[in-house]
Amino acid sequence: MLLSELSERLYSAASAEEFSVFFDNPFVLVEVDGSVPLPPNLPPCPVIAITDDPTPPPLADVVVSSREQARAIERAVSNNPIASAVLVQLLRYNEGISVSQRLVAESLAYSTLQHGSEFQRWIHSREQRKPSTTRDEPAVTVERINDELFLTLNRPEKRNAYSAEMRDALCDGLSLLSLDSGIRRALLRGTGSCFSAGGDLSEFGEATDAGLAHVSRIARSAGSLMASVHDRIEVHLHGACIGAGIELPAFAHHVLARPDAFFQLPEVSMGLVPGAGGTASILPRIGRHRMAAWALTGARVDAETALAWGLVDEIRE
Repeated sequence: MLLSELSERLYSAASAEEFSVFFDNPFVLVEVDGSVPLPPNLPPCPVIAITDDPTPPPLADVVVSSREQARAIERAVSNNPIASAVLVQLLRYNEGISVSQRLVAESLAYSTLQHGSEFQRWIHSREQRKPSTTRDEPAVTVERINDELFLTLNRPEKRNAYSAEMRDALCDGLSLLSLDSGIRRALLRGTGSCFSAGGDLSEFGEATDAGLAHVSRIARSAGSLMASVHDRIEVHLHGACIGAGIELPAFAHHVLARPDAFFQLPEVSMGLVPGAGGTASILPRIGRHRMAAWALTGARVDAETALAWGLVDEIRE
């Protein structure tokens, strides 16, 4: 289908509905044949546009330069069409609103998908992991030296998996920065082999009340705290930076990565969308079209690519 043809059909709300999983259309593939105005209705499914134009058409969610590149996106969307549709709808919406509004929208979407069939399928397909054991060490160490605050993710045996305990401890540390204007700078880093391998999988699937999960996520949000003081936060990344391991750092004013750092957003493959603030923090750094393509495929991105995208600000040993 040509982009102009899709645009014409989207002037009818009834026609727009046809571009959805309910009509066996998990995505729509278009070839860009010129500039078209944004129609009054948008398709509920992802729009994949083939074009060599460096300026992405507003109607597109993902832009590729060839049919071969489009196939990888199509496969990913077909595997989890509901999560894929929610992701692109969320990114469209979040593109034009404030950070705090983005966080609310993301949390609502994430909480909804936690009770969806795609996430439940993923949960039941994986081995049950034993809950994390209690440790004497704090999940996040906090040290103040003069006017600097050092926050360190401290679960190296779990590759700094982002657990509820770590979230609470990180929020406590960030609150110090928020309340004390005498702290000039905070440095966030991780111990062990990587900065963070993402959410603690042993805690996945525990939420049984979508409303409560949303209210809890908004009330206790490390992303919101980081966004409020981002100009005083620097993050040092190394090794795996997956899910929350890049969603939270992206809020910071300056993100420094070692050459061995790599980045992934695997949530859509699990039937979810980023839930630690990624659609609020990463979106303005790399743009909606690039984020949609990355999040849909869950591709592994190296440090050089992340720098070129603007996902990180510096590479240094």
